[in-house]
Amino acid sequence: MGKDVRLSKFINLYGCEIGDETKIGAFVEIQKNASVGKRCKISSHTFVCEGVLIEDNVFIGHGVTFTNDSYPRATTRGGDLQTEADWKVEPTVIRKGASIGSGATILCNITIGENAIVGAGSVVTKDVPPNSIVVGNPARVLRYIQSSTEGHDV
Repeated sequence: MGKDVRLSKFINLYGCEIGDETKIGAFVEIQKNASVGKRCKISSHTFVCEGVLIEDNVFIGHGVTFTNDSYPRATTRGGDLQTEADWKVEPTVIRKGASIGSGATILCNITIGENAIVGAGSVVTKDVPPNSIVVGNPARVLRYIQSSTEGHDV
């Protein structure tokens, strides 16, 4: 846990890293082996699963869901309930300065580029280029940001 981290009530953090000056909203879960950088804002009702790396200065809107398994199953081929030993965590990387809108779903094995913006409700199924705005299901590039000085258009 970094310095000056602000935590809301009713959150579930275990085995994760949280950077300095980050703010975590209510009803957020951040699982083991996930990492959140410095000066991030993780809004309420968001789920950050194992294998997610969030770099510095990232905004995550309300109710964002990350995944870490491309082909999830409840049971093994033999019919037994799967355990942690039956699957491999697939990573996701959110580069510095990116913003993810409320209600987005981020599939695993992708990178969201530096200063990129993911529109609310989007489903991200492939890498997002740096300085781009993506929207939709599946998310597609709408346009590119002209200047990434502070993540805002100029």
